Amino acid sequence: MKRVIVTGGTSGIGKAAAKLFLEHGDKVAIIGRDKTKGEAVENELKHNDLKFFSADIRYVEECEKVVKNAANFLGGADILINSAGIYLEKPVSDTDKKDFDDIMSVNIKGTFFMTKAVLPLFMQNNGGSVVNIASDAGIRGNYGCSIYSASKGAIVALTKSLSLELASLNIRVNAVAPGDVLTPMTEAQLKSGDNALDEMAALYPLKRIGTASEIAEAIFFLASDKSSFTTGAILSVDGGITA
Repeated sequence: MKRVIVTGGTSGIGKAAAKLFLEHGDKVAIIGRDKTKGEAVENELKHNDLKFFSADIRYVEECEKVVKNAANFLGGADILINSAGIYLEKPVSDTDKKDFDDIMSVNIKGTFFMTKAVLPLFMQNNGGSVVNIASDAGIRGNYGCSIYSASKGAIVALTKSLSLELASLNIRVNAVAPGDVLTPMTEAQLKSGDNALDEMAALYPLKRIGTASEIAEAIFFLASDKSSFTTGAILSVDGGITA
């Protein structure tokens, strides 16, 4: 049994990952800002090895506190899934300081300080695994998404740098880079028209967008011992859009 912390675990990719770990007999702490959503996931999955913890990972002190609380429930920690993230599609001319700070605070600052907070627990185990969520936007860039793309490009660089720094501690750091996935965040993008989903799918060589469960499988692989010789990898699960 692995002890798993999942940020952004109340919806989308994070929720799907949490569910998959539970199905494999692991113990999971999910973290999110919305207490109502967190309790809803607890009620939906109804599992003794699952517990929700409320935290806003934009703030360093909350990262530290929630890792401590999660570890008390889990009895330590073996795996961290940094799935929390927010999206912004806005021209640079309309992007203000708040937009910039919000995206960077959640997507990169939160990922960094959650990872830092969990390191002492991993060192007690003589190892651990971190899986970050990047994006195809962080690899190729997306039109009108400069700040979001920059934040996900930073995740790619952070993943590679930390994998080198932490390898001597037997801590692996990898990332999954999804394309568009049918999640609440993507659904918010699709409100522009009835054909929006078809138009989005047409951009992909596989002519569809992904599902949260498909991304969860990639996360599970990178977190597990099946990828024990893998660190610093960015696994694209994007229907071929970055090929």
